[in-house]
Amino acid sequence: MDRSISLDITKRYTYSDFLTWTDDVRRELIEGIVSLMAGTTINHGRVSKNLIWRFESIVLNNKGNCEVFHSGIDVCLPQNGETENDKIFTVVQPDIFVVCDRSKLEEGRCLGAPDMIVEILSPSNKKKDTHWKFSIYEKSGVCEYWIADPKTKSITAYILQADGEYNDGEVYVCGEKAPVYIFDGYLIDVAEIFNF
Repeated sequence: MDRSISLDITKRYTYSDFLTWTDDVRRELIEGIVSLMAGTTINHGRVSKNLIWRFESIVLNNKGNCEVFHSGIDVCLPQNGETENDKIFTVVQPDIFVVCDRSKLEEGRCLGAPDMIVEILSPSNKKKDTHWKFSIYEKSGVCEYWIADPKTKSITAYILQADGEYNDGEVYVCGEKAPVYIFDGYLIDVAEIFNF
């Protein structure tokens, strides 16, 4: 049975609207515009699993206060300090995100910028992750943004600078180690992330 709902692609929606959509279609809101989420592949899942495991290990071994989450949890990125659902126009579900300020965690969502977000590329979401979400995450104050590419087996890491903009990004490939800025530069072996 098709339970999808019909949405007006010319309308600007809010998180209040988003919460009423009870079908099984996965969506995000990018500045009020509905964006359908791409399906995942086996390699996408492998990269996600490998990164989550490593991030969790770092937090546990260092008794950190951060929490690691995976796709399926709403991340609300309000502008101008707005916290009311009908004034939030950007809601994403990153592949992986890390929150160190637990006051941002509410039942069912993260309200405010995570400390780190990782998006894993697939052919259908490359432009969305490298342009639209890049801009949203930068504007929202996400400290560290990684784009993991299973095709090239590389990670591009962007760090938010004092001027509120991301640096040019550093690319790490198999044979190299990528420093996790929010974890004081802890190194992750790229080859272990793309071990397929």
